[in-house]
Amino acid sequence: IRVSDFLTPRELALAQALQEQQREVRYALLPADKFAANTVVEDAAVQAYYKAHQAEYMTLESAHLQYAELRLDQLAAQQSVSDADLHAAYDKEKNRFEVPEKRHGRHILIPAGKDEAAARKQAEEVFAQAKAGKDFSQLAQQYSQDPGSAKNGGDLGWAERNSFVGPFGDALFSMTAGEIRGPVKTQFGYHIIRLDEVQQGKTKSFDEARPELESQLRRDRATDRFGETQEQLQSKLEQPGADLNGLAKQFNLQAGEAAQFVRGAGGPPLGAAQPLQDMVFGDSPLGIGHLGGPVLLGDDRLVIVKVLEHRKPQVKPLAEVRDGIVAVMRKQRGTDAALKAAQAARAKLEAGTSFDDVAHELSVPADPARFIGRGDPSVPAQVREAVFAAPKPGDKPVYRAVKLEKGGAALVAITKVRSGAGEPNKDFEGARARQEAARHGEGDAVAYVEEIRRTADVRKNPKAFE
Repeated sequence: IRVSDFLTPRELALAQALQEQQREVRYALLPADKFAANTVVEDAAVQAYYKAHQAEYMTLESAHLQYAELRLDQLAAQQSVSDADLHAAYDKEKNRFEVPEKRHGRHILIPAGKDEAAARKQAEEVFAQAKAGKDFSQLAQQYSQDPGSAKNGGDLGWAERNSFVGPFGDALFSMTAGEIRGPVKTQFGYHIIRLDEVQQGKTKSFDEARPELESQLRRDRATDRFGETQEQLQSKLEQPGADLNGLAKQFNLQAGEAAQFVRGAGGPPLGAAQPLQDMVFGDSPLGIGHLGGPVLLGDDRLVIVKVLEHRKPQVKPLAEVRDGIVAVMRKQRGTDAALKAAQAARAKLEAGTSFDDVAHELSVPADPARFIGRGDPSVPAQVREAVFAAPKPGDKPVYRAVKLEKGGAALVAITKVRSGAGEPNKDFEGARARQEAARHGEGDAVAYVEEIRRTADVRKNPKAFE
């Protein structure tokens, strides 16, 4: 029943009309803090709330850790690199330090479009003006259709050969400074090109490349040493009597403490790496005084840890959470008072008082009347739900007092209804139509079960539920 239900075209049209229906409303928001301004929360009430909601004021499981860490960047700084090593690396990777030629040019683009002959003719005319000495930047601003460079006088900046499509690059990199060439045809249209400057390619000298080479060699050696240290630490930790401070000194590790390492969130300076979380808080957590690791915190950092203290979740002291409880209770009481005021105002509206007068009495602003849809994000969700759950207004508006989820209340007037479309569109016939059919099917299934329970002799077999 749930999956076999369907809707007729008429039912689809009705469902769409209902879904797209709009209602004209006015509403006024009654903020909780306005109605809680003079509220005093008694100590006894705070204590009662604290006792009733202790699950909301639990600390997170945490641990106090001592650690020793190895960082790849620190290890790299400790590596020595000789001049011979650097020269050998430079000779081996000399091509890596080649700086390609760059050129600074400008262009004017005339797209070919549907009339290529006309585009070429215009390009030739613009080219002639440029060759005759007219300012190239002004011509680019006037004629170029390249959105990226036209407003800058066609300026392309400094670029390498591979930055351009074939014909354009071939032209630009075969020109001499100051030369104007065109029209050059590419898939984008016709170009008039001017070369302004040339920056010749070169190979960095050894001295220029030295800082980069030294950094790379240090890091390469540190990476090898990093892996070796990880294996050695693992071996040491498996031996009885392993000591964190001793290992830190032996392997030149940086020692420290993480006083508040929290389950699920970690803590500075160790972060929240999952392998470390699992070691400290997992199914077989590291015991107090025991060493664990090495644990990788990313690709360039590893730690060994020792648990100094393990703190189970516990209720926070009342003094620590008192201000928060008072704020919650003030908001609750303010919301209750706002809803009560909205309900009283609703009664006045239904007795004939105008919406503006009631809002003035409450000292709250009232929105002007407007049509809203079921999914209008500018209207609080609880207001929308109340508006579309209310009956259609007749000669008089329909009024509602609504409690808001985020605190406070709303006073609502529903004045008109505007129907949606009469015929289902393609969008509605798709996923939304299937949703409507599923909703109908669910209702039919529930009704079917209820009818069986009402009319049939049902016997339960307890063994079937074992």
